[in-house]
Amino acid sequence: MPHDHHFKDPHTEQRLFRNRMLVAIIGVIVLLGVLVARFYNLQVVNYDDYRTQSDDNRIQVRPVAPTRGLIYDRSGILLADNRASYNLSIVRERVKDLGATLELIGHLVRLDDGDVAKFRKRLKRRRPFEPVPLRFRLSEEEIARISVNQFRMPGVSVEAELVRYYALGDLFAHSVGYVGRISDRDLSNFTKEDVRLYRGTRSIGKVGLERSYEKTLLGEVGYENVEINARGRVLRVLERQDPKPGVDLSLHLDTQLQQVASDALGDRRGAVVAIDVNTGGVLAFVSKPSFDPNLFVTGISFADYRALSDSLDVPLFNRAVQGQYPPGSTLKPLMGLGGLEAGLISRETKIKDPGFYKLPNDPRIYRDHIRWGHGNKVDLIQALAQSCDVYFWDMAHRWDIDGMHDMASHFGLGSKTGIDLPMERAGLFPSRDWKRGARGMPWFPGDSLNAVLGQGFVLATPLQLAVMTATIANRGTHYRPQMVKSVNGVVQPPEVLHNLEAHPNNWDLVFEGMEAVVNRIDGTGKRAGEGLNFRVAGKSGTAQVVGIAQGARYDSEALQERHRDHALFVAFAPVDKPRIAVAVLVENGEGGGKVAAPVARELFAEWVPRPDTQVETAQETALSEGADNG
Repeated sequence: MPHDHHFKDPHTEQRLFRNRMLVAIIGVIVLLGVLVARFYNLQVVNYDDYRTQSDDNRIQVRPVAPTRGLIYDRSGILLADNRASYNLSIVRERVKDLGATLELIGHLVRLDDGDVAKFRKRLKRRRPFEPVPLRFRLSEEEIARISVNQFRMPGVSVEAELVRYYALGDLFAHSVGYVGRISDRDLSNFTKEDVRLYRGTRSIGKVGLERSYEKTLLGEVGYENVEINARGRVLRVLERQDPKPGVDLSLHLDTQLQQVASDALGDRRGAVVAIDVNTGGVLAFVSKPSFDPNLFVTGISFADYRALSDSLDVPLFNRAVQGQYPPGSTLKPLMGLGGLEAGLISRETKIKDPGFYKLPNDPRIYRDHIRWGHGNKVDLIQALAQSCDVYFWDMAHRWDIDGMHDMASHFGLGSKTGIDLPMERAGLFPSRDWKRGARGMPWFPGDSLNAVLGQGFVLATPLQLAVMTATIANRGTHYRPQMVKSVNGVVQPPEVLHNLEAHPNNWDLVFEGMEAVVNRIDGTGKRAGEGLNFRVAGKSGTAQVVGIAQGARYDSEALQERHRDHALFVAFAPVDKPRIAVAVLVENGEGGGKVAAPVARELFAEWVPRPDTQVETAQETALSEGADNG
């Protein structure tokens, strides 16, 4: 029987293989097509979008803070500098467990509760991927500890930053002032433009010249595009727009004179202001006690701030522009000039002083500070030299308070001087209208007796008294007091606020009286001229702190130290060609001639012997050359 044999058909096999190959090739082509389409989509269609997302991960735009302008004294001594400080910062987005990271950092460097609390506050107002400072001013040892442990702390870095430094510490704290960290309150007052200007900057001027010249000193922010790795570390700078540095300031203040004034005042509470008679430039500006402004630069600790704010001596209070004190008898030269100009007194006017004064139809007795009086023939020269109250009471009784007010206003009393410092207070010189408005009462004759002696309602700042004295020394030319002498080498011109026209003979008489205060054997201010080979003109004053019962005696021993009278002294020198005017206030110092006059003497001894030339300092020359070239 025959068997069926199945033979393979080679044609069928080939066809089958070809079909399978075709399917495979089509499959591969389709897959390649999908792949190419996807590549096209990624590389061409959505290229810009994905590139931007990728660059956001590795390229950042960072603001570059400008360098703050420097502040120099008149001789080119640097008062406010910028120094490198190393800060510990954290980029929140790079940290997985913030609590654990903070704990680890706490083992490596000293952190107090205040550091962490302030850090958490700053976290709330940062921009994405912005480093937020945790600790400022790391020591070299702390930097080393962080660096060694860097691999355990992604997102943690040590950054260098320029911070303000005040080389002379407390000497210029109340004039130059200080910068501090930008606070929530500062931010709430920021305009959109301010937000842009302060991007990358952590500090702002808080008090003093740092505050009043903030916009000048700040500069203009710059930007840079930086490439970073996954840990947030900068790999390279791709593009940079440099910031513009802040403008430098040169002051009228003289470091040597400032030191002399501070030393002369010693540990007592008070203020000293010295003014260049010919420009209104402030040469010395001391308020005591003072404080170290460097404490505030990167944020003051709670303990340090409490020590300053709770102190009975209020070191943060700027006595020279904020302290309002009764000026006492320092007003007598000004009042004498007013009486001469009003025709109430003359060189020949003499009065009898039994040691007290009585107004007609008034039972009260006004007692002179010398109980037995100054004699039967007291003229203006003696009244100034010995500070005779009765002479001025007799004049005030015949003088309208509004006339007195006008004269005081010409010398800058009762209004702000316009100095280029913040937080100045205006003091007060009363008038009829003022009393009716503020107290709802008419003006009484007794009020005039108080006002002529700088008591009662009258208040003045030590700065106002210095301006008043400089205006007297200038024979009525009233300059606006200025701290800043030049901005970027451009000298700021002196500014005359007004001129008081008075008869030359009347000026001569007032000068003669003020000179007698210092040079007569019975003058109340003779300590202001001791041992000097030029002539000084001045006036002492004593200002009551607490009221003394009518007719009672002032008993220093019975009063607590802080209730004792303030000691005041105002003066200018040399008399024949005045160059410097000084006002000194010593809180609770009692005798103006005894306590405050020697302080003024030290300033005259330092300043007057210097050559009277307006030579440009090397600092100003360098600055002006830089400005010319620029």
